[in-house]
Amino acid sequence: MMAEIEHPNQQGVCRMIGYCILVLCLVPQITWATVSYKQGDPVTLYVNKVGPYHNPQETYHYYTLPVCRPKEVHHKSLSLGEVLDGDRMAESLYEIKFRENTEKKLLCQLTLTEKEVDQLREAIEELYYFEFVLDDIPIWGFVGYMEESGFLPHSHKVGLWTHLDFNIEYNGNSVIFANVSVKDSKPVPLEDGGAGHGAVGTGGGLALSFSYSVHWFESPLNHARRAERLRDYSFFPKTLEIHWLSIINSLVLVVLLLGFVIIILMRVLKNDFARYNVEEEGGCDDLDQGDNGWKIIHTDVFRFPPYKSLLCAVLGVGAQFLTLATGIIVMALLGMFNVHRHGAINSAAIMLYALTSCVSGYCSCSFYTQIHGQRWVWNIILTSSLFSAPLFLTWSVVNSVHWWSGSTQALPASTVLLLLGAWVLVGFPLTVIGGIVGKNRAGNFQAPCRTRNIARQIPTQPWYKHTAVHMAIGGFLPFSAISVELYYIFATVWGREHYTLYGILLCVFAILLSVGACISVALTYFLLSGEDYRWWWRSVLSTGSTGLFIFVYSVFYYRNRSSMSGLVQSAEFFGYSLLTALVFSLMLGTVSFWASLVFIRYIYRSLKMD
Repeated sequence: MMAEIEHPNQQGVCRMIGYCILVLCLVPQITWATVSYKQGDPVTLYVNKVGPYHNPQETYHYYTLPVCRPKEVHHKSLSLGEVLDGDRMAESLYEIKFRENTEKKLLCQLTLTEKEVDQLREAIEELYYFEFVLDDIPIWGFVGYMEESGFLPHSHKVGLWTHLDFNIEYNGNSVIFANVSVKDSKPVPLEDGGAGHGAVGTGGGLALSFSYSVHWFESPLNHARRAERLRDYSFFPKTLEIHWLSIINSLVLVVLLLGFVIIILMRVLKNDFARYNVEEEGGCDDLDQGDNGWKIIHTDVFRFPPYKSLLCAVLGVGAQFLTLATGIIVMALLGMFNVHRHGAINSAAIMLYALTSCVSGYCSCSFYTQIHGQRWVWNIILTSSLFSAPLFLTWSVVNSVHWWSGSTQALPASTVLLLLGAWVLVGFPLTVIGGIVGKNRAGNFQAPCRTRNIARQIPTQPWYKHTAVHMAIGGFLPFSAISVELYYIFATVWGREHYTLYGILLCVFAILLSVGACISVALTYFLLSGEDYRWWWRSVLSTGSTGLFIFVYSVFYYRNRSSMSGLVQSAEFFGYSLLTALVFSLMLGTVSFWASLVFIRYIYRSLKMD
């Protein structure tokens, strides 16, 4: 539906590389300085984007609509985070001067063709809203008005707002808040044959006059507190309520669960140690005579698993995302992501992903060397592409859909090259450096018992010890620990809410990792008790399956908790929901594996063996 518009972000290669370095190194440290005005100074109003009200990620450039626009469009220079957020700010025709009121000033006069009228009518029927930006303050409003009433006869009215009232609050020499109102104006009807409904029809077209008013009001808030004013504003519905009782109830249940698991497991282990250590101290090879349970498989439990390189890559990338998630939450607690910093969290996530690539390389190659892996170069390549390859494939599909529809969410070529340069020049080299350092500093595996050359036969296991059952249990319990907070996160990422409960998020994140570790230890113990020593991949999959539950929840959220629809929004939602599920699987799989490895080393080291 949207017409094409020339994109503003055409940069030279040298400037792009310099911008990449600035983004990666300086964006998180940028502080937004207070802009001071004198009375009568011009205050620039940027037009940004339009889109369906219920599809937050389906956005188009404002000037793709047949509206008032300058002869030559000048775009604002945007940060990487703003481009990723779909922002495309351009200067408008609105002339706003600091602390000077304006009453019904003519903006422009347009004569719309029948096709342009149909375009506006379709946008209004799809509940299109617009977003302007004034002094980093977003201003939202609807493009038009629609009313449907009655069944027989059926009434369908569509009208275009041609007059906007801007209400701007100031304190001293600073702008504090701004919004737009249409309560004192009437929409111009755009029904079929709309010419003659308050507008002048000319040759089948529609002649319209657009105007605006500006009113200034003094605010008691200073510039440092103006984010509070924006959080209190409610153009979009406030769907989030702070259910403190639900959050506390969830935390209490999780703490009780962890307590029960730890107490029961320690009691069972105490009995096992008492029974196993009654025997005379002897060599490892003499301890399996007449015994059963986890003690008898001591010569097989440290047998290295198949697909060593893939396992180590999973652990490396999981450690990277654990570091990245912790860094994002800490930065949020330090106040780096307020509502006026457009796309700051996107820039920070890209920067941290690139810089933490050394963590994935180090952890993966170090452990790969410990378990006698030989193809360390292939391991580094696999580690660097384990997440970046699915990300690129998903992005290619989603970006193609956005490009086909003309959405501003489609990244321009310069931004694609910028992100690719960040990975090629920063991410991949750091992965290689981390891998080399990890390989050179890797020690021994530190197994308490030696492993026999011939593997012991594994007895037939009951159904409740199968991998699918452990994945169901190990995935559901961590998911239940974050189910309450997950709704807040989804409403923020896939809605229009501003997330502020970062302290609670840090608590829930810690609880999630703790639950994953404890559940993994318990399931590993049950597995070893059945004389099954294939715990390596099982520990990763058990709580790593939490990602599957998160994806199922995303489908439920899409169908029952949101009003999103259409190919563009669906491709964006489900594509990145799959990546989110993968990230959670990698993080929790890594935590559960290391918890199981520490637990197994502990119990076999505690046996009286030489």
